[in-house]
Amino acid sequence: MLQRPGDLRDQLALLGRAVVRSGLVVGSGGNLSARAPGSDECWVTAAGTWLDGLSPDSFVRVRISDGAALDKDAAPSSELGLHLATYRVRPDANVIVHLHPQTVLLLDAIGEPIRLVTTDHAFYLRQVVTTPFSPPGDPRVGELAAAACAGGVNCVILSHHGCSVIADSVELAHKRALYLEEAALLTYRALTLGRTPQPVPTDWLNLPSATA
Repeated sequence: MLQRPGDLRDQLALLGRAVVRSGLVVGSGGNLSARAPGSDECWVTAAGTWLDGLSPDSFVRVRISDGAALDKDAAPSSELGLHLATYRVRPDANVIVHLHPQTVLLLDAIGEPIRLVTTDHAFYLRQVVTTPFSPPGDPRVGELAAAACAGGVNCVILSHHGCSVIADSVELAHKRALYLEEAALLTYRALTLGRTPQPVPTDWLNLPSATA
């Protein structure tokens, strides 16, 4: 459960170590952010940080409405625009995770969509949208991602770059990132066998109990 700002940074630091262990990002790639529900301020990883070495001091407090850095000791991630643009169009979003999952990016590079083949994929991901390529740090990265998720999509692939996963909690963002890569991996394995995986039926997602 999201609580005080210090708790958010602790949760993000734990998430950073977990996604590196899972192979969802290597080196100093990727960046994370979170905010208290309804807040106009978010914590975002500082420029140059490694996700497996994060601490509460690894984050910069930024005002969402105008992008002003409220902590002057460090510069925010060069992908700050991705986080701000998404928060502005998604008031329900409290966490944004930008990673570079290898299988997701491999499928994108060969023009293969990710198939949602298990009930977990359908339940947690619902839909995956891909945006056209823009260089890292370019304002278009954030603009395209925000447009893609404005209608409620929570998993966006940034072509040849990475993914942006959105949630209302750190835990749910972590689950979505893991299931996105798992769906990509199962799709890839099926394709290497010369088979096209069939997507899982989704009619049951309309039931009142199917909420994530």
